[in-house]
Amino acid sequence: MVGVKIIGTGSSLPKNVLTNFDLEKMVETSNDWIIQRTGISERRIAQDETNLSLSLDASLCAIEDAKIDKSQIGLIVFASITQDYITPASASLIQKELGIKKACAFDIAAGCSGFVYALAVAKSLMESQNHEYALVVGCDVLSKITNWQDRSTCILFGDGAGAVVLKRDEEEGILASNLTSYPDETNSLYCESFKINNPFSQNDEIPGKLVMDGRQVFRFATSALVYEVTKVLQKANLDIEKIKYIVPHQANKRIIDYAAEKLNVSEEKFIVNVNSYGNTSAASVPICLDEINKKGLLSEGDYIVLVAFGAGLTSGALLLKW
Repeated sequence: MVGVKIIGTGSSLPKNVLTNFDLEKMVETSNDWIIQRTGISERRIAQDETNLSLSLDASLCAIEDAKIDKSQIGLIVFASITQDYITPASASLIQKELGIKKACAFDIAAGCSGFVYALAVAKSLMESQNHEYALVVGCDVLSKITNWQDRSTCILFGDGAGAVVLKRDEEEGILASNLTSYPDETNSLYCESFKINNPFSQNDEIPGKLVMDGRQVFRFATSALVYEVTKVLQKANLDIEKIKYIVPHQANKRIIDYAAEKLNVSEEKFIVNVNSYGNTSAASVPICLDEINKKGLLSEGDYIVLVAFGAGLTSGALLLKW
C-alpha cells in the first residue's frame, strides 16, 4: 500500500507586531477584554510582506527541512482567500519563484479550513497521479480585508504562512480525513468581492471586508471541532487517548477550551499559539505544526490530529502518524 507522509515543515510571519495596546488606540476596546474573550495578546500584520513573499518563505523553510531539491516537487496545492492576484493561481507563482519547470499547481479556497482541505486533496492526487513529492501551503493576509473600524472582528485576525512537504512512502502518514461543508450558514462569515455596479466604470469599485456573526460562528466552531475530531478517529478506529497532539485552527482560545472539555481530554493535548499570532486563517494549522516540529516535540510514530473550521461554513480534520 502506498502512503503519504509529511517530511518537512515551514512557516513565515510578518515582522510587524500589533498588540492589544495598539488596538486600544484604534478602536474602543481594552487589552484585558480581548484576552478574556479571545486569548489573543498580539498578532502579526504584513506591511512590506505580501501573500506571495510569506508563502515563498514558508515553502523554502519546509523544503529545507525536508532535505530535498526543489525540482523534485511535482505537485503544489495552495490554500488562501487573500491571494495577491485574482489570476494566475498563487500556486503557479510559487512554482515560478521556486524555479520548478513542470508541476501540477492550483489554489483551494475553503476559508480557515483551507490547509486541511489542501492536504487531503494533495494526498489523493499523490496516490492517483504518482507524484513523489508535493508542497502544500496555507497563507492568508487577512489584514487587507479586515474592517479596522469594527472592534468585534479587527481584534481577531493576523497574517502568516505555513507549509509542508509531502512524500509518497511505503508507510501511511495521513491515516484518515474528514471534510464537511454547511452551506446554510454562509452568511455567518463572508467577504464580498469588488462591488461593480457599472461594469464600464472603474470608479465605483469597493473592496470587500470581512463580516462575521461572532455568536453563530462560535456555536458552529465549538460543535464542528468536536465533530471532526470524533469523526476522523472513528474512521481510523483509533481511541483519542492514543493521540499525542491535537492541532486546531487558532480562532479563539475559548473555542479550544470548550472542545477539550467536550472531548474529555487534557488541554495539554491541544497546541495553542493564538495568543501570539491571532487567527491567521489557512496558515494557523501549518504554523502550529511547524512550531512543534522545530521545538522537537514530535517523535516517530506519534499520532496527531489536524482540525479546522471556517467560512463556508467548512470544517475538516486529518489524522497523521508522524
